[in-house]
Amino acid sequence: MSKVPDLAKRVLVGRALRSGQLHEQLLPKRIALPVFASDPLSSVAYAPQELLMMLALAGASFYAYGPWIALAIAALMAVVVASYRQNVHAYPSGGGDYEVAKTNLGTGAGLTVAGALLVDYVLTVAVSVSSGVDNIGAAVPWIGEHRVAVATGIIALLTVMNLRGVREAGTLFAVPTYAFVIGVLGMIAFGLFRLEVAGDELRAPTADLEIRAEHTDLAGFALVFLLLRAFSSGCAALTGVESISNGVPAFRKPKSRNAATTLLMMGVIAIVMFYGVIALALASDVRVAERPAEDLLRDGRPVGEDYVQQPILIQVAAAVFGEGSAPFLYIAVVTALVLFLAANTAYNGFPVLGSILARDGFLPRQLHTRGDRLAFSNGIIMLAVMAALLVQAFQAEVTKLIQLYIVGVFVSFTLGQIGMVRHWNRTLRTERDLRERARMHRSRTINAVGGTVTGAVLVIVLLTKFTHGAWIVCIAVPALFLLMKGIRRHYDTVSRELEPTGEDVALPARNHVIVLVSKIHKPTLRALAYARATRPSTLEAVTVAVDPGEVARLREEWEALDLPVPLKILDSPYREVTRPVVDYVRKVRRRSPRDVVTVFVPEYVVGHWWEHLLHNQSALRMKARLLFVPGVMVTSVPWQLKSSHRLTRRSEEGGPGSVRRPYYSGSAEQDRTRAGGGIVSGRD
Repeated sequence: MSKVPDLAKRVLVGRALRSGQLHEQLLPKRIALPVFASDPLSSVAYAPQELLMMLALAGASFYAYGPWIALAIAALMAVVVASYRQNVHAYPSGGGDYEVAKTNLGTGAGLTVAGALLVDYVLTVAVSVSSGVDNIGAAVPWIGEHRVAVATGIIALLTVMNLRGVREAGTLFAVPTYAFVIGVLGMIAFGLFRLEVAGDELRAPTADLEIRAEHTDLAGFALVFLLLRAFSSGCAALTGVESISNGVPAFRKPKSRNAATTLLMMGVIAIVMFYGVIALALASDVRVAERPAEDLLRDGRPVGEDYVQQPILIQVAAAVFGEGSAPFLYIAVVTALVLFLAANTAYNGFPVLGSILARDGFLPRQLHTRGDRLAFSNGIIMLAVMAALLVQAFQAEVTKLIQLYIVGVFVSFTLGQIGMVRHWNRTLRTERDLRERARMHRSRTINAVGGTVTGAVLVIVLLTKFTHGAWIVCIAVPALFLLMKGIRRHYDTVSRELEPTGEDVALPARNHVIVLVSKIHKPTLRALAYARATRPSTLEAVTVAVDPGEVARLREEWEALDLPVPLKILDSPYREVTRPVVDYVRKVRRRSPRDVVTVFVPEYVVGHWWEHLLHNQSALRMKARLLFVPGVMVTSVPWQLKSSHRLTRRSEEGGPGSVRRPYYSGSAEQDRTRAGGGIVSGRD
């Protein structure tokens, strides 16, 4: 087998790590912050813009509501962060809201949370990457013209980086994330200095534009609905907050305390950046619109299709530092980088949650196993595939994708906090220590407030976003719920079916052995010798008469060798090979239902992929059919061709990561039996 695929894997992913090295992959707080908080921190690049775009539907005058809506979002984030600090202490196993809801509210609530989070993680990757492409596309037109292809390529790159392991990816992502945080906080500080101390006037590149209002004279319910819609769009700033509670096992000890500290740091930084950007955007007269070509006016006329709307963060940087200046370019570059890396929050949350769900039997069990680099590789790949499909479906348009966003995360917030209230109620019944009871009462109050507030926001999000795309999530989450229930039902059915009974330990009455023969050569003779060594009740060789001349020669050679095994020739008027053998095996089974039939299949072991195409195809088809016949055992008897010897020696002499398995044509490699030379007669 060629070593090129394995070499490429090692170059991309790195050398395999032993299970005992898992502790080396645990994260300190300085690395955990960019790994788990890059999504909420980077949301400052698009959440303020979404908020102002909704207000712009009623004209620029409605920007006056912006600071108050931003203040409400900041308060909501503080409540959510405080609530999740209780979660990480109470449930440090990494299940997050899924484990909280499942334990305290039942399996149905747990699966609802899980489905909502899985959808939200996929959307996190799609929105973050698409937003990053938008930011770069504003400066590089070619990228803007090919944003779908570029976004898909970025997802592939992020996938490879995460397959290299949590710690390695986190170390790599830490520099851009910290560079972004420092840049934005520095921009806010310098902008406030210019406004409050120097007395300068900040002017955004779009300050001279006007906004054509789609809705005028809003009052009453219409006004409230618009403000709520702006609030729900700005709540995109809260996505990713829950990922730390899902990733507690990835922290160094003491895990819960480190996770809670990281949550607090993330909350403070995210609130300051979000509100600071909103304040500077309003102070510099930023203008953004959902349909800029039509709704932004210059001298009373629409700017037209050639106009490219710059993201709000880029406009604020231009107002504070000056367009084209070194700090402006710095903000533009680190913003694009951190938006790409914001997807890393999902790359850490989705595989961990998928692993827990697989452990509980609600997702395929392959998601529970770690890969070569001790990351949950299958979950990482699944996330990447679904995010890439979403980017393709929505053409990497952030405005369309953002409408699907945050529904799932607020479902998770609400059920998780309600579950925590139930948790504290249960523990308070047994706790007698007064100090501990006081702490639990305080925690219950925090979670109760969190559950009430996030529940209200969930209703707002559903009402304001449902017709704008949120209905897709409302279908996807129940569909995932039913899928996970179906997977668990299947695993339970299989488990009951495989439960041992008293009859299973009884030996079969007899073992009828059949050796498949196409011609007399060394593999056939080895299979016959091995079959005889098993001491079966009956033994016969079976061949199919496809060509009369070949069958006649086979019979003559058989008799000439005087083999002590009878040769059974099956007629095949339609020149089929598989069906006559399967029919014959079934007939043997019908004659003796309490017996077993063992079919030995001689096969070649080859050393190159192209040799696999030239050999063993009939054996594969035969085994695929026989495996579905009850009471039939299929045993592969391998014969190693010379092309496989070099690879076998290399695998025996090499160390970890150097194994090269030869191509083996078997439907189940574990059925392979290495027959020693002593079993085969001298005719070999």
